Amino acid sequence: MMSNNEGGFGQSRGYGGGRRFGGSRQFDDRPKPVEVGKEYDVSITEISRKGDGIARVEGFVVFVKNGKTGQNAKVKIIEVSQRFATAEIVEPAS
Repeated sequence: MMSNNEGGFGQSRGYGGGRRFGGSRQFDDRPKPVEVGKEYDVSITEISRKGDGIARVEGFVVFVKNGKTGQNAKVKIIEVSQRFATAEIVEPAS
């Protein structure tokens, strides 16, 4: 008798381990253009579904808490994931 975790149906699902687009790691292995704790001058160009501002640093998406479209600001990165970063406004740009 097998338990629920035996027989190959546990955490690993096969077929690339849940990765899309052929399982390529090119995107995952590239260094990110932002680092946690560092500050960047950004221009907020869009608003996310959750209401945060969206800026980009070298094409890398940064969600800015309480950011508004058209706003320029200095932001501090508080989290970096594989596909985006989260930041908070330190000061509005002059």
